[in-house]
Amino acid sequence: MNFKNTNSERSTITRDTINFEEKTGNVYEAIVAMSKRSNQISSELKEELTSKLQEFASSTDNLEEVFENREQIEISKYYEKLPKPVAIAMTEMLEDKIYVRKIEEETK
Repeated sequence: MNFKNTNSERSTITRDTINFEEKTGNVYEAIVAMSKRSNQISSELKEELTSKLQEFASSTDNLEEVFENREQIEISKYYEKLPKPVAIAMTEMLEDKIYVRKIEEETK
């Protein structure tokens, strides 16, 4: 999934909870679905960031040669400017990109 090209907000905005309730029938179910999706997005972004930072990691740590790597700083700043995982999950919920499966329906 490409989280860099999402149209999610980069800052906090007020949301109408009725819009989320319409998606699942219960606002609390919507919150649980968005929180689970947010955790998925967060772990994917963390893995991606870690792999990119590993490319610039130096194998020798000498106290005299400790310096800030500009590439690592730029990559970190880029990821800090991305929308937060919760905002991405909310946008996905409102755009019907999240599929919510209810367990009690499966057991019947």
